[in-house]
Amino acid sequence: MRKTATALLAAVSAGALALTGCSPTESASGGSTTITFWHGYTEADGDVLAQIVEDFNASQDEVVVETEVKTWDVIDDTLLPALSAEEGPEIVAMPAERMPVYADKGAFVDLGDLYESDENVGEIVPAAADMMTAEDTRFGVPTGFVPLAVFYNRALFEAAGITGFPATWDEWVDVATKLTVDENGDGTPEQYGLALPDHATVANGLWPSLFYGAGGELVADGEAVIDSPENVAALEYWSSAVATNRISPTGLDGIGADELFSSGKAAMHVGGPWMASISEANDIDYGIAAIPAGPEAQAASAIGVGMGITAQADDAQIEGAEAFFSYFFSEDVATEWSLGSGWPPLRADIPASAVESNPVVASLTEIAETGRPLLPGVTASVDVLKAVDTATQKALAGGEPGALLADAQAQIEAALAE
Repeated sequence: MRKTATALLAAVSAGALALTGCSPTESASGGSTTITFWHGYTEADGDVLAQIVEDFNASQDEVVVETEVKTWDVIDDTLLPALSAEEGPEIVAMPAERMPVYADKGAFVDLGDLYESDENVGEIVPAAADMMTAEDTRFGVPTGFVPLAVFYNRALFEAAGITGFPATWDEWVDVATKLTVDENGDGTPEQYGLALPDHATVANGLWPSLFYGAGGELVADGEAVIDSPENVAALEYWSSAVATNRISPTGLDGIGADELFSSGKAAMHVGGPWMASISEANDIDYGIAAIPAGPEAQAASAIGVGMGITAQADDAQIEGAEAFFSYFFSEDVATEWSLGSGWPPLRADIPASAVESNPVVASLTEIAETGRPLLPGVTASVDVLKAVDTATQKALAGGEPGALLADAQAQIEAALAE
C-alpha cells in the first residue's frame, strides 16, 4: 500500500515534519505488531469500540491494537507535532471535515487499494466513503455517517394539537409559529418553536442543510458558489421567518440550541444521535424526523467521523491496520457498532431490520438517504465554514443576505486559492 503522494507539511513549529516509518513495535506477547489508535469516543460508543478492539485482538495473534482515548480537540491540536516526533498513533479517528486538512499535509496513507480489494470495506455506503477523499484519493474509512435530523418534543406537539411532523419548509415554519408562546406579550417568548442557531452550529451542518434544500451548495467542483441566488433566497427565507415569527432567538450557537431544547424551552432542534441521550436525561419524550424539504430538495448535511492510517506507520503496521479496518466493517461487527454507537449502518447491504432493536438507530437509518457529505475533499473547510458562520449570524441579526454572501464568496475564493 503506497503512502500519500502529497508533499509533507514543510514545518511544524520550527522543525520539519518527518513522517517516515519507524520499526515495528512488538508486544509483550512476542512478535506481534502493535498499533496505537487515538480516538475521542467517550460515551456508549467508546464502550462498544473498546469491545470491538478487544475482540479483534483476540481473533488473531499477529496484531495488537492499543487504544488511547483523547478529546477530539486534543487530537486536532497534537496530531501533527506527535507525528513529527514519531510519537503519534498509527490509526487516528477525527471528525470527517478535518481529515482532508491532514491528508493534504501528507499525514495519511492512501487507502485506495483497500477499497478496491477488501470486500468488507467495499460495502461502505458511497456517500460516507466520499467524505474520506482528497484529490480523488481515499485516505480513510468512516466510523460514522448520519444526516442531521430534527428532534422534537412530543408533549409540546400534543399540547398544541399538532399530530404530524411538517414535510416542507412552509409547514415547518407554520408549526414552529404555533409552538412559539409569548405568554406575557413582552416580545420574548417563553417557549420557542425551533432552536435555530445562527452560528457555531452542530457539526457546522445546519446552514449547509438549508442551502441544499434551496438547491444551493457551498463549494462545487472546487469553486466557491456560496453567493448563488438559491443560497441568497434560503438565507432571506429563514432570516425573515425568525424576525417576523420569532420562532427562534437570535445569537444562538449550537450549544445554546442544545440547552434550549433540553430545558423544554424549544419544541424542535436540529441535531445528531447524541440528542437522544440528552433528551432522555432531561425526561423529554422526543421524536426524530428528517429535516423538511426545501423548495428544491430534501437534504441534510451529514455528520461524519473517520479513521485513517498515519504516515508514521511502517509496512507491518499498515497491513495490521488494514486488517483491523476489514474486521471493523465485517457485517456482524458493523451491525454491532451501529447498534452500540447510535449511528446508522456504514455498510450499504445492512438492512434497516438489522438495527430495529435500537429505535434511535432505526429512525436515523430511515432518513439516511437524505445525508450529503459536508465539503468532501475540501482542504480549506475550516475557512469555508468560518465564512458561512459570519454570514448567517449577521443575516439573522438584520444584515442583508445578498451582500453578506457576496462577502463570504470572496473569503472562500481566497481560501480555496491558497
